[in-house]
Amino acid sequence: MNASVAIRCLAPILIGAAAPAVFAAGAPAPGDVYIYHLINGYNKEVLSVIRHRVENVERAAITLSVTPDNAEGGVARTEIVTREGNWLQTVMESHDQKVEYVFATAYPAYVFPLDVGKSWSVRVPATVSATGQRRSVRVDGRVLGTERIRVPAGEFDTVKVRRYVYPGDADYYLPETAVTEVEWYVPALGRAVRTERRSEYQDLNSCHEDSPCIDNGAWDVFELVQAPGTSKPGLN
Repeated sequence: MNASVAIRCLAPILIGAAAPAVFAAGAPAPGDVYIYHLINGYNKEVLSVIRHRVENVERAAITLSVTPDNAEGGVARTEIVTREGNWLQTVMESHDQKVEYVFATAYPAYVFPLDVGKSWSVRVPATVSATGQRRSVRVDGRVLGTERIRVPAGEFDTVKVRRYVYPGDADYYLPETAVTEVEWYVPALGRAVRTERRSEYQDLNSCHEDSPCIDNGAWDVFELVQAPGTSKPGLN
């Protein structure tokens, strides 16, 4: 069985005439809750417990309330995702800050079918919620393969996807942030159970002979702790 056929067998809900659902084979329901740990990738410390609750389900979009248990996880916010799993409103890395973007065209986290080796490069327009500034976001994605992994919520067969993201945030002496996202996506759940996100950027004001221009930003790791239909392990 070749890799492409393997993914088609692994992920029947991803392939076919109908758009794949982001929240499992069954329709998502208001009140469904997904809980993630936010982990510092540098020292592996659990920084926050973040609760994603489905608030509204429409034909084209699903609205989530995202509630961290402390300031390390950011502020409470609303995020919106299409049924294909692509963001319409979410936070992006921008010069080591979390900035909310609203996308005019959905952020292409996944381009189906997720065949091994498939790649895409898509540029989408977005607006920064706080300022109204318009930005052009480029996403270069690739399906790396399949992998079975364990997270606090259990063990899962996943499709591994990598994205290089450029959030269009260049500003005078601050060139554009470069973000690397790696996700382990579970077809049976319709979402990632693990995400690693790293960013780097340059501050040209700080450049001199003894100091490099590149600054390492956040290295955030998100791991699923609880989902509808899974057991409820301890969250601490």
